[in-house]
Amino acid sequence: MERKDRLDAKSKKILVASLMGSAIEFYDFFLYGTVAALVFNKLFFPNDDPFVSLLISYASFGVTFFVRPLGGLVFSHLGDKFGRKNTLVISLLIMGVSTVCIGLLPTYQSIGVWAPILLVFFRIVQGIGLGGEWGGAVLLAVESAPKEKRGFFGSFPAMGIPLGMLLGTFAVSLASLLPEQQFLSWGWRIPFLFSAVLVIIGIWIRKGIDETSAFKEEKEKGNVVKVPLFETLRYHRKAILISLGAKCVEVGPFYLFTTFFISYATDTIGFPRTTALNVITVATLVTTLCIPIMGILSDRFGRKRVFLLGACSLAIFSFPYFYLLSTKSTLWLFVASIIGLGIMWSAIASLIGTMFSEMFSTNVGYTGITLGYQTGSALFGGTAPMIATLLLSKYNNSWVPIALYLTILCLSSLVSVLFLRENRGENNTPLAISQ
Repeated sequence: MERKDRLDAKSKKILVASLMGSAIEFYDFFLYGTVAALVFNKLFFPNDDPFVSLLISYASFGVTFFVRPLGGLVFSHLGDKFGRKNTLVISLLIMGVSTVCIGLLPTYQSIGVWAPILLVFFRIVQGIGLGGEWGGAVLLAVESAPKEKRGFFGSFPAMGIPLGMLLGTFAVSLASLLPEQQFLSWGWRIPFLFSAVLVIIGIWIRKGIDETSAFKEEKEKGNVVKVPLFETLRYHRKAILISLGAKCVEVGPFYLFTTFFISYATDTIGFPRTTALNVITVATLVTTLCIPIMGILSDRFGRKRVFLLGACSLAIFSFPYFYLLSTKSTLWLFVASIIGLGIMWSAIASLIGTMFSEMFSTNVGYTGITLGYQTGSALFGGTAPMIATLLLSKYNNSWVPIALYLTILCLSSLVSVLFLRENRGENNTPLAISQ
């Protein structure tokens, strides 16, 4: 009984570490996206045309997605060779320092063109840090889980995504209560500087955990490979392609429902800034609560079934979602976001990490899931707000092309995941892929 209690305590500590670290990293990352639509377009990318300022601001948000695979390759190489724990501590530190630096940056009015240059530079550093976070956090949880509870354990780092968004949106919402002039002058900086406190807490938690037992076993067996990337590309090409396709419905809709939603609701539909932020806050709270439930369902009914259900639901809801927004009703604004982001998207986010980890061998697990996840984020995530903004401009503020774009993302993932065999935690090898 004592042994079981120790294992339970250890499991709880790992779950807290994976959740908190992930939440802090995504707080830093999403904070930029929230402020980009409200502040950076005015203070760092001023232009006579507000549309151009917003588009450039979104571009600065999206550019980091293309360096995330680079950061992912660096950290995943270290994680597969030397362990998950220390790699995660370093990635968290890099993210925190860059976020605080953004909060201290002078604006375009003060230092001219150096302001946007430095902003983009620190944003790129954020991307490098985040590139190594997600894969390690997932493996930290999944590799420490009983086979029958991998979906539930893997949902904890996934909870860090909406929780980070929730914390970031809440922080900006509080700061935005200030008068407009004070908010634009110094209020927006407070959430960025607060990251220093969160990072210190996160590092303290992660330093107190052990390396995963699965990695220790691989190391003891001598299965640690010299170059994990080459091994992954040689033996796991099909898994990489499937993970890239699966990312479409996880990352694209998320940034449409959050980052793009804020500018669309305020600038196009005409809602107050506080209303748009409150909607995101409530929807992400629902998401955070739903994710572990979806993880439990994936342990019972299988990753593939739950994932396909979520992808189909989002595809069907794409047009109703934007129609409900177009009614300009605050009530339907909340309803649409809670259904789309809070419930349907949570079915995807909760299990995509566990599903990816079961597609790759343990000795290249960090590299495999990071390569698919971060490359997919670059292709379908960072570009989503920009594509939606361009479609809105080209088609005279019509939401129909954006809804169609959202539907295509969902269907692309649906087709990709059809190539997976059903899995309820029976294995974590490429055998989970249909031949």
